[in-house]
Amino acid sequence: MTLLLQISDPHFGTERAAVVEALLRFADAMAPDLVVMSGDLTQRARRGQFRAARAFVDRLGRTPTLVIPGNHDIPLFNPFARLVDPYANHRRAFGPDLEPVFESPELLVIGINTTRPYRHKDGEVSMQQVKRVAERLERASPAQLRVVVAHQPVAVTRAQDEANLLHGHARAVQRWARAGADLIAGGHIHLPYVLPLHDTFANLPRRMWAVQAGTALSTRLRGEINNSVNLIRYEAGMPGPRRAVVERWDYSETSAAFGRVTHHELVFEAAQPVCATP
Repeated sequence: MTLLLQISDPHFGTERAAVVEALLRFADAMAPDLVVMSGDLTQRARRGQFRAARAFVDRLGRTPTLVIPGNHDIPLFNPFARLVDPYANHRRAFGPDLEPVFESPELLVIGINTTRPYRHKDGEVSMQQVKRVAERLERASPAQLRVVVAHQPVAVTRAQDEANLLHGHARAVQRWARAGADLIAGGHIHLPYVLPLHDTFANLPRRMWAVQAGTALSTRLRGEINNSVNLIRYEAGMPGPRRAVVERWDYSETSAAFGRVTHHELVFEAAQPVCATP
């Protein structure tokens, strides 16, 4: 069994100390094979906030992490830094690679940087990024769970969130589906849900899901949903189609711990990814 823990939008600088400790206890108990942090690590991209985010990741111990930036991770109130070196503090904390890839026999997880300094909060995926991710997906093994991680969502459940959709999402979803993607994970809107993209986009050639996470640690909660994370369970090599379970775990004020509130059982294609032309 392979476990992937998705932590999104912690917004260090607005984090809740008790929730930080609870999430570290949860991660220690679950012992995930990979922690994915899908953007908005900080509230205002300040050095101290990135130091706090880095300290949190360091407390995960030897657990591998895949970290991508969100729109809050580039300076908003420092136009010079935003123009000249918008990712300086992010790179200082997490290294030079803004689009990391993690691979194991059971996982292929591809991070993409969808932030753009010339956009306020919107994200964008370029044709070059779409092609590069597709080419990597097409080299995946049949046993791997294939996950693309972008900060902004590729599909939403409410009309009022459509303005937050990733620019270029439609062509990306179609191309990545043809290349064999299983999941597109994201955050940004602090609203957790699992959405079947094959029911949302016409003529999608395979089953594929959007997995959105809420805010893991921040006071910037959405509606009645408390701080939450996603836990994805995947086991390759079983008879029949590949399967995964996506669980949402919310923080409870009563128990001061994360507890499971929903789970979705997903069934993927059993065959090799469908090769496609650009």
